[in-house]
This record gives sequence, structure tokens and C-alpha cells, in this order.
Amino acid sequence: MAKKNTRSDLREKPSTLSLVVTVLFTVFTILYIAPIFIVFMNSFKVNTFVKTQTFALPAGESFAGMANYIKGFTFGNYPFLMSILNSVVITILSTALILLCTSMSAWYIARVDNLLCRICYYLFVFSMIVPFQMLMFTLAKTADTLHLNTPLTIPIVYLGFGAGMAVFMFTGFVKDLPLEMEEAAAIDGCGPIRTFFTIIIPLMKPTLISVGILEVMWIWNDYLLPYLTLDRTEYMTIPIHIQFLQGSYGTIDLGAIMALITLGIIPVIVFYLLCQKHIIKGVAAGAVKG
Repeated sequence: MAKKNTRSDLREKPSTLSLVVTVLFTVFTILYIAPIFIVFMNSFKVNTFVKTQTFALPAGESFAGMANYIKGFTFGNYPFLMSILNSVVITILSTALILLCTSMSAWYIARVDNLLCRICYYLFVFSMIVPFQMLMFTLAKTADTLHLNTPLTIPIVYLGFGAGMAVFMFTGFVKDLPLEMEEAAAIDGCGPIRTFFTIIIPLMKPTLISVGILEVMWIWNDYLLPYLTLDRTEYMTIPIHIQFLQGSYGTIDLGAIMALITLGIIPVIVFYLLCQKHIIKGVAAGAVKG
């Protein structure tokens, strides 16, 4: 008589489909990690070997040590540390402004829910599909006219571009919150502002973290918007600084560029790895309803 498989035995035997999916995602992971590893590897090579031996490990005469990093820091008249500071200031201020303004807007839209609020909500959602190229020249002119061309004022521009996705996610999350808590707070004498900051904001934590991670990754790596908006004679971000890392007659030191790219991507990778567990939770919580 054949022995019947128990439920625990079936769980211990992975199906063919799960093995195929595991292998497939492993291959995709390697493909995504490979460019980062190649950039990191070439940051320690002499410039000529970056072009001729791109996929070889740095060894022997091709190994440049820390020379590329030193040259990247000291190249040109604009210090790289200032570019890092500008990127940090722009990223923090823009993300904070987006989270504060869009969470308040989403709460109002979800709770009032009249015709005007629904129109505003759909306009926010529509802004997510408008290509940046359609309005970048008008935007650059407007930002220059309104003096939004400094690290302290460009967050206002980022607010306009980052509001669509944030309002979409926050609105879906707020609609899923029970209204009774806000009614109880109103009975206890809480006004709208106090209710928002003491009750709604703590409940929004999963979506706040998720939106914050996505906005930080976008703003930190963004090149085109700061390039068009900032006064590049006075301010540079990390991507702009890397783009200007070239000598006369168009000569480019790829080794130094790889070194600065490595320094630019390490913070955002570390930030993402530390916070990635909140992304799926926040997206699932914020996009259930809309």
C-alpha cells in the first residue's frame, strides 16, 4: 500500500514552477546588479583601461587605487563637497515639503469629497502622465522669473512634480481609515490641524515612509530638473557635477566619473536597503482605494 504524502511533506518539495521562478528572478537580480558592480569596479581603473578592459577586474597596471576618487573631488572650480551638500539640502527639503503638503491635501480631498475635490484629485492623477519634456522650457523660464533657481527654492518646483503620485497614494490610504476616530477627536475639542498632526499623521506612517523613499530616490538621482532650473554658475548637484567632469576638447576621464557615480549611488542604495520593507506595505495600503 502506497504511503500518503502529508501536508508537511508537500511543503518541503518545491514545485517545478517555483524552481523556474526562483531561477528567473535570480537571473534578473544579477542583470540589475551587474551594472552597479561594473561601475564600482571601473572606479579603481586607470582611464585608458576603463575603455579597453571594461569588464576586467582592476589589477596590475590597470589598478588606479584611490586616484580616481581624489581627482573627482578636486576637479574643476566647484568643490564636489558643495555638490553633495546641495543634493542633500534639495532632497531633504523637497521630500519634507511633498510629504507635508500632499498628505494634508489628500486628507482634505478624501474627507470633503465634493465635486471640486474630485476634480482636484483627478488633476493630480493626470499630472502623473504628463511628460516632463512638454513643459520643461516653460518651467525653466518660470523658475528663473520667480527666483526658484537655488537649492532652498527649487523644492517648490519639485512639489509640483511629486504631488501627483503622493496625493494618489495618500488619498487611497485616508479613505480606508475609520472616520469615527476623527469624530471622537472633534467631540473632545480637537481642531482640524490638531486632528491631522496627532491622529492622521501617525496612522499614515506606512504610506509616509513609502512615499518618502520613492521621492528621495527620484530627487537624489534627478539630473534634468536641477540642470534646467538651478543657476549652474553657483549651484551644482551630484549628477550635474558628474556631467561637468570633463576636460578641454571634450576629453572625459571615465575613471573619475565612475568614482563619483559610485559615491553618488551608495547613499541612495543604503537608504533603499534600510527602508525597502516599508515600500510594499505602503503601496498596498495607499493604493487599495482611490
